[in-house]
Amino acid sequence: MNSIKVTLLALAFPLFLSVAHKYYVSVTQIEYVKEKKSVQIITRIDADDLERALQERFDKNINLTTIDEKSTVDEYIKKYLKQKLQIRINTKEVAINFVGKEYENDQVACYLEIENITAINTIEISNTVLYDLFPKQKNIVKSKINSKVNNLIFTKEDTNQYINFK
Repeated sequence: MNSIKVTLLALAFPLFLSVAHKYYVSVTQIEYVKEKKSVQIITRIDADDLERALQERFDKNINLTTIDEKSTVDEYIKKYLKQKLQIRINTKEVAINFVGKEYENDQVACYLEIENITAINTIEISNTVLYDLFPKQKNIVKSKINSKVNNLIFTKEDTNQYINFK
């Protein structure tokens, strides 16, 4: 009987560890829409983690996903993403426009766009979202550019990635 208890405990122990450990991951989708000369970006970030980052950087009283959300939240998200997500297309830094956001369960989906892009030969992405708060943060970037699909993983040690389409 004791061996059954020990076996059950051994099997259950990893489950307890996985519940206690939180995973820090954001997912960003980048797609080039040639007809619109536009790079469309959706980045999904855990709402609690983004809220904490905004509180530490801008305003300790910010609350996301609340009915009485401050009108400054969008401006803070825009400012935060401008600091943490940079893109160079064809070796030139480009402006990323914040289009808006919406809440999806426990995540904030942020919509961004880069306009007036006639062709993409190279793209360089720097993604440091949440690294200052969570060193184990991983930022996944999925791109569809020139009919080519790429999946990139950014870590605190590897914040810049480059793709050549030539």
